[in-house]
Amino acid sequence: MKVLYVVLMMVACLGCHGQTKTKMNDTHTNPLLCDTTTGTCDVPGQTTAGTNQVIPQGKKPVTIVYYTDPICSSCWGIEPQLRKLKLEYGAYIDIDYRMGGLLPDWSYNSGGISKPSDVAHHWDDVSKHYEMPIDGDVWLEDPLDSSYPLCIAMKAAQIQDKDKAIKYMRIMRERLYLDKKNMAKWDNLADAAVAAGLDVTKLKKDFDADARKLFQDDLDYARKLGVRGFPTMFFSDGEGQQLMVYGSKPFSSYENALLAIYPDAKKNLLTMQTQCPCLPITQRLR
Repeated sequence: MKVLYVVLMMVACLGCHGQTKTKMNDTHTNPLLCDTTTGTCDVPGQTTAGTNQVIPQGKKPVTIVYYTDPICSSCWGIEPQLRKLKLEYGAYIDIDYRMGGLLPDWSYNSGGISKPSDVAHHWDDVSKHYEMPIDGDVWLEDPLDSSYPLCIAMKAAQIQDKDKAIKYMRIMRERLYLDKKNMAKWDNLADAAVAAGLDVTKLKKDFDADARKLFQDDLDYARKLGVRGFPTMFFSDGEGQQLMVYGSKPFSSYENALLAIYPDAKKNLLTMQTQCPCLPITQRLR
């Protein structure tokens, strides 16, 4: 079965360098700063997606495998585009959220970033670029040691309820980017789980057990697909046609990929008309 890939290279990936290894020491790369000259965030040694991996089809015509990370600032930057895609074409798409493990730890020194405080001004710049609220002072006041706890918590939430898990990641991001909460700490993860309507006791049990394997499965699958950074989306009809959109893009790039895979998709204009544009960003984009 022939798989078709169209790679839309990143125009402005600021702070989304993906790491699909389990140990940062393997490459000594810098996952929090992208190459703004080329506009890409490449994982050294990882090739562009183009393998024979066929993505299984879900219940809807198009499956989107979305590789992201809760602390990926470029992923936060495309939240409006992703929300619009769901509102207009939700009847045709299933989104499979996969965790990329952006920051395993701080055992590296490259690209001008060797400690958490180096990220603060970069996130402030990203906020202006994407016109999305981000307070980089979290890296000065209560910095994260790793994004792995957030990724594992997300997998634990998916075990319970996939819809609540999506809400959970949104809340984690809001508290990180807006409230400067260190979401790598369990207490903060637990509080966010309560807000998302999750069972915290079960979340902790899964966090310490099954969710870790699921996260490792995501990392392994990313290597098979050739994921080089975040955000990365694979659009598939489950029958051999696959398109990849890599990096932060205008809405039209995601829409065009969907329509290329499933030309019969029609916009849900009624849903768009009922979406009030005056709501605060934290409500409007959920």
